[in-house]
Amino acid sequence: MILTGRAGLLALIGILPIAVSPWPATTFVVVVAAIVAVLSVDTALAASPRRLRVTRSGDTSARLGQPVDIVVEVHHPGARRLRGEMRDAWAPSARAQPRSGPVDIPAGGRTRLHTTLAPLRRGDLDGAQVTVRTLGPLGLAGRQYSHDAPWRVRILPPFLSRKHLPSRLAKLRELDGMVPVLIRGQGTEFDSLREYVDGDDVRSIDWRATARRADVVVRTWRPERDRRVVIVLDTGRTSAGRIGVDPLSSDPTGWPRLDWSMDAALLLAALAARAGDHVDFLAHDRVTRAGLFHASRRDLLAQLVAAMAPLQPALLESDAAAMVAAVQRRVRRRALVVLLTDLNASALDEGLMGVVAQLAAKHQVLLAAVSDPRVDALAAGRSDAAQVYDAAAAERSRNDRHAIAARLRNHGVGVIDALPEQLAPALADRYLAMKAAGKL
Repeated sequence: MILTGRAGLLALIGILPIAVSPWPATTFVVVVAAIVAVLSVDTALAASPRRLRVTRSGDTSARLGQPVDIVVEVHHPGARRLRGEMRDAWAPSARAQPRSGPVDIPAGGRTRLHTTLAPLRRGDLDGAQVTVRTLGPLGLAGRQYSHDAPWRVRILPPFLSRKHLPSRLAKLRELDGMVPVLIRGQGTEFDSLREYVDGDDVRSIDWRATARRADVVVRTWRPERDRRVVIVLDTGRTSAGRIGVDPLSSDPTGWPRLDWSMDAALLLAALAARAGDHVDFLAHDRVTRAGLFHASRRDLLAQLVAAMAPLQPALLESDAAAMVAAVQRRVRRRALVVLLTDLNASALDEGLMGVVAQLAAKHQVLLAAVSDPRVDALAAGRSDAAQVYDAAAAERSRNDRHAIAARLRNHGVGVIDALPEQLAPALADRYLAMKAAGKL
C-alpha cells in the first residue's frame, strides 16, 4: 500500500472529532479504524500494477551531446481502469526528462511515456526499473510495483575534432598530388616527370629523360600509401584525470584525459584512412581492453567509435612491457605507433622508459600527451606568497614534463605535448609533416 497527500489530509481532519469528543480515547480508536477501512477499500479498488506488461524501445546509440529518445510502452490487460503515475528510472548521469508522468489507461488499453536522455558521460547506459503507482478512486491510497524492462544505450565519443578534418584533408590532397605541390623525400613513390623550375632540388633531375627531351626534367614524388598506423590508447590511472573544460557541459572539472586522447585518435584515424594508410587500434593498461585490426577503410571510423565507447579508465598503473608486447605481437611490419598517454615522469620511469627503445628499434614511435592548462595558470601567479608556492610547484611540473620529453626524444620517440583543444590538430599536423618529409 502507498499513501498520498490526501491520506494525510484525511488524518488531519480526523483530529477534529477527537479534540471535541468527551471520550477522546474511544473516538481515536473509531477514527483510526474508519481511516484504515477507507484506505484499505481505496487500495483494493486500485488497478493492479503487477499485471502490466512494460517494454522499452527507442535509440540504442548516440554521440555524447546528442539527445536520446526512449519510449516506455505499457499494456494494461486488467478489467479496471488504471490511474496513477509511472516513472522511467535511469542513472543520474543520464539526465532523464521527464522523470515521471501521469498515466490513465482504460481496461485492456495501452499508453506510452516518452523520455529524453541528455547523458553527461560516454559509455553504456542501462535503464533501471519502470515503476508504476496506481491509485484508488478516492486518490487516498494505491499500489506500486517495479517492472524490469532492460534497455541499453551506448553513448559514443562525440568526435569534436571533426571540425579540423576539412583543412587537414586539403593539405593531404596537396601531398597526394591532387594539386601541383609534390615533394621528394626518402621512401616516397615516384609520381611523374615535369620541366625543371627555379628552386627544384637538383638531386631530383632525371638525366635520362633530360637527354631525350633536350630539356632539364625532374621527377616528382608523392608520399607512399598503404602504410600502417597503430594507435595505442593508454587506459591506465593517468587517463582518469579531468583537465581543461568539458566542451559539452558546464562541468568545471573538465573532460577526462582519456576522452581528449580519444578525440585526437579519431581525427588521426580519419585522416590516415583518407591518405590510404591502414589504421589499427589498441586500448591497453595491464590487459588489452579493446582492439581493432585490419578494418576496412570504409568502416574504420564507425568501428573505432564503437570500440572506444565503453572504455573507462582503470585505476591502476599501466603495464608498459605488456603494452609493447601486444603491439609487437599484432604488428609485424614497420609501422607508425602513436601512443596516447601522459607525460607523467614517475609512471614513465617505472614503465615505458625501460621498453621504449625496444619498440622504437622496430617501429616509428610518436607519443602524444595532453597537458593541463591549470598548470600554466598556476605558473603565472605571483600576487601573494601562496601563489608563489603554487607557481613554483607548477614550474617544477612543467620542467619534469620537458625533461621526460627530452629523454624520450633521445630514444628516437617523437613527442607532442599540447593543451586539450590543441592535441588533435597538433597530432594531425605531425602526421602530415611526416608524410611530407617522406618519413611515413
